[in-house]
Amino acid sequence: MSTISFLRLVCLAAIWGGSFLFMRIAANTFGPAYLIEFRVGFAAMSLLLVALYLKRKLAFGRNLKHFMIIGLLNTALPFMLFAYAAQTLNASTLSVLNSTAAIWGALIGIFWHKTILTAKAGVGMLVGVSGVIVLVGLDAIHLGIGAALPIFASLMAAFSYGIATNYTKTAPKIAAFDNAHGNMWAAVLLILPLLPFIPMRGEPSQYEMLSVIALGVVCTGAAYLLYFKLVADEGAASALSVTFLIPVFGILWGALILDEPIGINTIVGTTMVLSGTMMVTGFSPRQLLHKRQVIEQS
Repeated sequence: MSTISFLRLVCLAAIWGGSFLFMRIAANTFGPAYLIEFRVGFAAMSLLLVALYLKRKLAFGRNLKHFMIIGLLNTALPFMLFAYAAQTLNASTLSVLNSTAAIWGALIGIFWHKTILTAKAGVGMLVGVSGVIVLVGLDAIHLGIGAALPIFASLMAAFSYGIATNYTKTAPKIAAFDNAHGNMWAAVLLILPLLPFIPMRGEPSQYEMLSVIALGVVCTGAAYLLYFKLVADEGAASALSVTFLIPVFGILWGALILDEPIGINTIVGTTMVLSGTMMVTGFSPRQLLHKRQVIEQS
């Protein structure tokens, strides 16, 4: 991985880690539906401006079914579930639960694509699940029964990402930028009918409104552009390593900005979840380093 790609990777992780911070700030006032409608709306408009600049047309109608499926599974549903959970759980917990998407993706792949589960991947799943229990255990104790549904919602959001990952393996071949762009507009349409039934809970402050704008424009629109540039330059496997950096920034931003505590359960649970995810996905920092050395020598 080149130096510029590594810097993009760290920047992307910092941005996506910040998305849980911004959701935590705004969720209780906006409510899940309005928060995510604003998020995907700002993201869709940002990507539209980029598309106009690049003179790139989106064949939305021709690929409507695909965009609606990916918009539901990869954006609308998981975003809504995380927004609901953000009303209760802290940003660090949300970011770590998000990283279980890779474990869910591997588990779903066993049934969907008949993928063979290796012994290492099986152990990784057990380690990852145990890490989730360690991580959320203290939150559950502090918050009581009220933590159960938010924790479950976060895990189901990651589960939805896992379904989306497996779907894209057999989905129509569409350019990465168009997938991001069309997926956002589909999410806008999917969430729109929910607004009358899930109203805003209060009048947002300027601070909360700025958080929502940042969530849409930076953490969604700009982040997608960074991610797809990484995929194009370094490949999907290398870009996947962002998964393991997001919780680091989620915990960091939560502690620095929201004064969220970093307990021993946070450190141990996060380490177990990320270790388990690496085992499941077969990701190895050493292999990435070796790959970079081979490219530099060739």
